[in-house]
Amino acid sequence: MADSSVTLVSLRGLRSAPQVSAPDCQRLQQELRTAIASCEWFTVGVMAPSAQDAVAALRSLEQGLGWEALALDPSGEDLASIDGPVFLKGNQNNGRFLVRRESGLGEGILITGHNPVDPTVEDTWGPLPLQLFS
Repeated sequence: MADSSVTLVSLRGLRSAPQVSAPDCQRLQQELRTAIASCEWFTVGVMAPSAQDAVAALRSLEQGLGWEALALDPSGEDLASIDGPVFLKGNQNNGRFLVRRESGLGEGILITGHNPVDPTVEDTWGPLPLQLFS
């Protein structure tokens, strides 16, 4: 069921992202863009039912926010060999992401904004729906 009162603040502390309607996704996208505007770079965590779902959510987030695509870290596992739930950790500072098996997590996207010049604007947002920018 969609909840029209979903905001970035209301997502704090949730284990999984709620399902939201298309208009609510648009509102969350705009709220997120405003919140991240003062940050210089980001780390991203994606909790997903599969490696493919995690990478798809990352790619849609990158495209939706106009971010440069992160590369798979060569030190990590081959994505095709990972079965079941995963956690993807992406880091714009080093331009890479890793995916690891991880059961017992919720589902959603976590974004942490970083700004060494003004740490007061740093924050973590989410869990956001995996399909927020789809």
